Amino acid sequence: MSEEEKIFVALFSGINVGGNRIVKMAELRSFFEKLGFGDVATYVQSGNVVFRSATGDAATLTKQLETAFEKKWGFHSRIMVRDLGWFERLVADNPYPEVAGEPTKLHVYALEREPIADEVARLAEKCTGPERFETKGDVLYLHAPEGLGKSVFANLIPRTLKVPGTARNWRTVLTLLEMAGRGG
Repeated sequence: MSEEEKIFVALFSGINVGGNRIVKMAELRSFFEKLGFGDVATYVQSGNVVFRSATGDAATLTKQLETAFEKKWGFHSRIMVRDLGWFERLVADNPYPEVAGEPTKLHVYALEREPIADEVARLAEKCTGPERFETKGDVLYLHAPEGLGKSVFANLIPRTLKVPGTARNWRTVLTLLEMAGRGG
């Protein structure tokens, strides 16, 4: 890898959920390779791609990928592209280290932008169950002690916060960080 090349992770939203908008990971890898990215690797069916790029930053790559993806598959998928440094900070800044050993109960939302105070306050008003959350920049950390599937609050996050994002459990976060640290 040359000095100019950087490692990125693309987090897709809304693919392979409930049998809809099916995108095979082998096809997604090939798609990235045809766009000229290197060291492409995918992780699980929810759309996580680690790749190397010599050009562009996360915002530029997001636009490029969303446009090319929609052209190829015929539907829009919101994509959050983040670099290796973002993942390193995400893990280092975990406000709930005591639950990191329970990766299905700790989730991270990569948000399109940092929510403003009013948006976070509105979300806090809805957090009345056993869950707790914290935002740090463009990341929302959610501890759902009963798991995401049983969390009423988790379902309220997108429509209450109104900041587009996509969630991953802690195991996925750590795996993506490990894959990105290896260079894809």
